[in-house]
Amino acid sequence: MNIKIKSLSKNEDFKKLLNGRKISNSYLTIFFKKIPDKKNTCLNISFVAKKKMGKAVDRNKIKRRLKNMTYAITKIAKLNLNFSYLVLAKKSVLEEKYDEIKEALQKSFEKIS
Repeated sequence: MNIKIKSLSKNEDFKKLLNGRKISNSYLTIFFKKIPDKKNTCLNISFVAKKKMGKAVDRNKIKRRLKNMTYAITKIAKLNLNFSYLVLAKKSVLEEKYDEIKEALQKSFEKIS
């Protein structure tokens, strides 16, 4: 099932998500909340890598990898499209292997659903 991934764009949406529920593991923190005016036809998700994590090249690499992992997970697992998600990467994402991060991300999404 191909699900379109759409990024959050409004500052108020980010603030609403930060006040919502969260789930954490050693690589990521995922904030999620239902946003009332959002349509559930696409996956609203944004990826954040703080400046502490490194230069722009490293931060963009992290976000690219996380987006790729999420796209792969949407093909395998059922995600709740009623929620909007904010994925905040931790420093350990840089050193860890792709498959381990993907597995942790998938388990986190399964806990949410």
